[in-house]
Amino acid sequence: MLGFLARRTATGLLMLVALSVLIFGLLRLTPGDPIDAYINPSVPMSTSDLAVLRDRLGLDQPLPVQYFAWARAAISGDFGYSIQRSGIPVLPLVMDRVGPTALLMGAGLVIAIVVGVAAGIVSAVRRNAWPDISMSVLSFVGISSPPFLSALLGLYFFSVLLGWAPSGGMQTPGAPYSLLDVLGHLILPAVLLSIGHAALIMRYMRASLLEVLNQDYVRTARAKGVKEFWVIVKHATRNALLPVITLIGSTIGIAVGGAIFLESVFNWPGMGLLLVNAVSTRDYPVIMGATLVIGACVIFVNLLTDVAYAFVDPRIQVS
Repeated sequence: MLGFLARRTATGLLMLVALSVLIFGLLRLTPGDPIDAYINPSVPMSTSDLAVLRDRLGLDQPLPVQYFAWARAAISGDFGYSIQRSGIPVLPLVMDRVGPTALLMGAGLVIAIVVGVAAGIVSAVRRNAWPDISMSVLSFVGISSPPFLSALLGLYFFSVLLGWAPSGGMQTPGAPYSLLDVLGHLILPAVLLSIGHAALIMRYMRASLLEVLNQDYVRTARAKGVKEFWVIVKHATRNALLPVITLIGSTIGIAVGGAIFLESVFNWPGMGLLLVNAVSTRDYPVIMGATLVIGACVIFVNLLTDVAYAFVDPRIQVS
């Protein structure tokens, strides 16, 4: 297990390096001059002043030199300073947003897993009956609904039209901190984030469970007189969860994209909103820092997913 973790950690570090190179190169390929983000357009600057500023920021160096200078500082925890936030260090700024995003994504994924697995089991057990047909229709609708459409429709119906949930933010402005207040603001974006993932998990769980229910050991358990409830829960569901675990791990990255839309719509103070604002203001250091932190989180979750295989199915050996 330790050797497996070491190899996967090394692979994850290489992926982070590749991600940093890709993002750094793409940012430099965007239209415009990076120096424009550092100057006030209303304040005229001479050519010599621009040259001095470019030299101080290292923007007059070749791209490989610029990247290695940034990477050398990033390894020590220095991701630079935000351009648009009066020189605030990037790393504390990004880490302050990790908690709200983790809360939103964690709540959304928990809802998606619970609802998706339960609906998949019911749909497989009641195959071709009305629960299966209705859940299949709902799952296709959920899979086909893009996150921004679900967010806008959910905001309009449940916040504006019905007034059942707050329309944005993480807590009520001016009110003292309250866990119930945070949960009240969390429930709607978390449910909306879970829709597509729950639908996808339901489809995978249904297909996997139907395949497992036709295995010989399930028929043997039934022939021995084991109650149908325990046949489903103890013998079939555990083995049917393997493809679902794979799906959950691979959808973390997709959930990040959905969280970016939801945080923008609901003004949720997380990584997504920070990244959107950084892109709109061309805050390059924040874009680099936020992207790397998100990438590290996705790689870490995928590592946990691989380790979870061994606990769900003892036949799988990690090596």
